[in-house]
Amino acid sequence: MSTYDYVIVGAGSAGCVLANRLSADRRTTVLLLEAGPRDTAFWIHVPLGYGKLFTRTDVNWAYESEPEPALNGRRVFTPRGKVLGGSSSINGLVHVRGQREDYDGWGVPGWNFDALLPYFKKSEDNSRGASEWHGAGGPIAVSDLPDRHELCDAFIAAAAALGVPRNDDFSGASQEGTGYYQAAARNGRRCSTAVGYLRPAERRPNLRVEVEALATRILFAGRRAAGVAYDARGARREVRAAREVIVAGGSINSPQLLQLSGVGPRALLERHGIAVVHDAPGVGEDLQDHFYCRTFWRCTRPLTLNDDLRTLWGQARIGLQYLLARRGPLTVSAGYAAAFVRTRPEVARPDAQIYFINFSTARRGGHLHRFSGFTLSVSQTQVESRGSVRIAAADARTPPSIRYNYLATERDRRVMVDGLKFARRIAGTAPMSGYVAAEELPGPRVQSDADWLAFCREAGDTVFHPTSTCRMGTDARAVVDPRLRVNGVAGLRVVDASVLPAVPSGNINATVIAVAEKASDLVLADAR
Repeated sequence: MSTYDYVIVGAGSAGCVLANRLSADRRTTVLLLEAGPRDTAFWIHVPLGYGKLFTRTDVNWAYESEPEPALNGRRVFTPRGKVLGGSSSINGLVHVRGQREDYDGWGVPGWNFDALLPYFKKSEDNSRGASEWHGAGGPIAVSDLPDRHELCDAFIAAAAALGVPRNDDFSGASQEGTGYYQAAARNGRRCSTAVGYLRPAERRPNLRVEVEALATRILFAGRRAAGVAYDARGARREVRAAREVIVAGGSINSPQLLQLSGVGPRALLERHGIAVVHDAPGVGEDLQDHFYCRTFWRCTRPLTLNDDLRTLWGQARIGLQYLLARRGPLTVSAGYAAAFVRTRPEVARPDAQIYFINFSTARRGGHLHRFSGFTLSVSQTQVESRGSVRIAAADARTPPSIRYNYLATERDRRVMVDGLKFARRIAGTAPMSGYVAAEELPGPRVQSDADWLAFCREAGDTVFHPTSTCRMGTDARAVVDPRLRVNGVAGLRVVDASVLPAVPSGNINATVIAVAEKASDLVLADAR
């Protein structure tokens, strides 16, 4: 049986950061286990290629939730990265940090915004250079999108006409406002954590990366994590960790692995015949995610991506533009332009994120509409509703039971309704209104607040930001302490989105990377 100082489970957004930072000391040995393959698929590295990866089960866990009561019993499709780079290899590349109040509101010592800002900056190589808010020379390339678009400009101008301030940096002094996103990309190619962190570190002889290796159980010696059992290409293997096992599987897989290993709610574990190592009621609970609802609009002019891709000639032209110059529609992230807005005047900070995308499709990852169309989408930034992730069987290959529990509170319902009404106001305001031929969905049938809420229930789903299922804190229910060590056992940490006490305001990948940077320092300090 092999022994490493650190065994990291999951080569996703956090795992790749940890592998790089912990292996920087050549005297330290690190094993990184990833259930999926290497990130060699072509569409991983093309920014707009994320749409090709929604249902590819070779690089995507492609989970589904349990029927959601507030969504008319619909199951919510939940993509999660199963590949080097994890979800940073299949996500929409949008790079934002959320709001200062998010982190200050966590109430966890050492984890306020000022404590995390140096790690946000450390992770970045921002195309705008180093500043009070941004870093240069870090592993993750963060860039302005290479091309502006006429429709995006109209969206921004219309939002500004409604009093939303213009903002060219959602990760600067304030998130509030409207403008273009920055993306985790360089020269028209995605910069995942596999590209930015893992690729340089793989040259080190003290780091081993094993792909297609599914962790099935954490091995314990008493109450201390001593290693990991995993399946690799049909063979069952075990490896020992001399210092620590670090679980970095994300908000779905990390609580699943802890529960399979005997760390979780006693009643759940006993129901599945799993010996209890530590009764931890919080493992898998407190799931948060940004609920998301899309509206579609017919455009008066043929200048949307729907039009660009309608013909073989258009597809060839876009392909050549990308291959020869790294420009054009294939360089666009999942969000093109945005507005972070207050849905009511009395709200203290932006409580809704409005995405503008210059194409439309009935099913994400599916075929674009045949008409000239664009999309306005809304998600709530500060969420109250919480759900859970619980094992459905004592088998790592059986998907866990995911319950989002969306729209569980009056505030969550109200913000979504008000946000969608705000998006409609933007579409009806010049100059955006000049590009609107018709509201395709939901259309004029939706007018009252009750109509909008019913539309949310029939059409809304996830925007892929699950957090908090192994929540950190100082209370008795917290799964990990402020140093991300699992409470009740030794030699075991969790480092990924699952430890966030609450979902930040906006896309979460930048936050997960910063958390992993800070966690690396905590691990190294404890080792010393």
